Amino acid sequence: MSATAPIIELAGLTVRYGSRVALDDVTVAVEGGAVGLLGPNGAGKSTMLKTLLGLLPAAKGGGTVLGQPVGQDHAALRRRIGYMPERDAAFPGLTGFQAAWFAGRLAGMPDADARRRAHEVLLFAGLEEARYRDTSTYSTGMRQRVKLAQALVHDPDLLFLDEPTNGLDPKGRLEMLELIQLLAHDKGIHVVLSSHLLRDVEEVCNAVVVLQGGRVVRHEQLDVLSRSEPNACSVRIGGQPDAFRSACEQRGLSITSEKDREFELKLAKEGETNTVFAAAEAAGVVVRMLHPVRISLEDALIDVLGGDVGGDL
Repeated sequence: MSATAPIIELAGLTVRYGSRVALDDVTVAVEGGAVGLLGPNGAGKSTMLKTLLGLLPAAKGGGTVLGQPVGQDHAALRRRIGYMPERDAAFPGLTGFQAAWFAGRLAGMPDADARRRAHEVLLFAGLEEARYRDTSTYSTGMRQRVKLAQALVHDPDLLFLDEPTNGLDPKGRLEMLELIQLLAHDKGIHVVLSSHLLRDVEEVCNAVVVLQGGRVVRHEQLDVLSRSEPNACSVRIGGQPDAFRSACEQRGLSITSEKDREFELKLAKEGETNTVFAAAEAAGVVVRMLHPVRISLEDALIDVLGGDVGGDL
């Protein structure tokens, strides 16, 4: 693969569960880096990952992952992909070390290499002290970490992470995201992060693919989707809000929201903030803060999904 080649290219990919269509004519080209896979529950996120891994057959269409055709030579493709499933992936009775070692052996690693790498990835995941404990005694956070270690043990080029912060407390969530950021931004491993948590994607990813009803409804760089609104600003004042409100209206500034002396204003022209200061001077108030209004990822997805979105997808 060239440095600029997409890590995933799909053309007309359709996947069915019986009569139900789970992925519907998906066509997309995903570049490398850290990519968020977003969508409401049932949108097709997990189905897409499992299809790319060859765990589910396509009804029609196809594509490539890391330049290799989907649905062909599954073993060769899986040697280059690490998969962290949403559900637990360790057999009962295995220690953390055995779980990571076994994942390496399943990926085709020689025994000695699998043992060495198991120790390395468990250290990376923060499980060095617990590696010889039975995974059935692990906390939720530890079970998530051992799944990450299993996904990494064979040194993949691409990681599929399906809800990696599921069930974690705030501290555990931040620690997991720090590990993912390190992998994506410092270790040079491509990451596809499937999550219903917008905050996770905002903190880790540089692009998003949004699914709804089994279709791709948006594929965009994060800084394009979540952007500053050039003809709107947020202003905090010191003084009488009634006087400021009246001065703004007289000058054609539309107030879109107001709370505790903080106003969001629609400007008459893009970037024209002089009118705001003129309104403040006329009203006898002080401008304590002024900055552009930023369209959040949540707001952008509300537009894309027609309201079928919240802080959690």
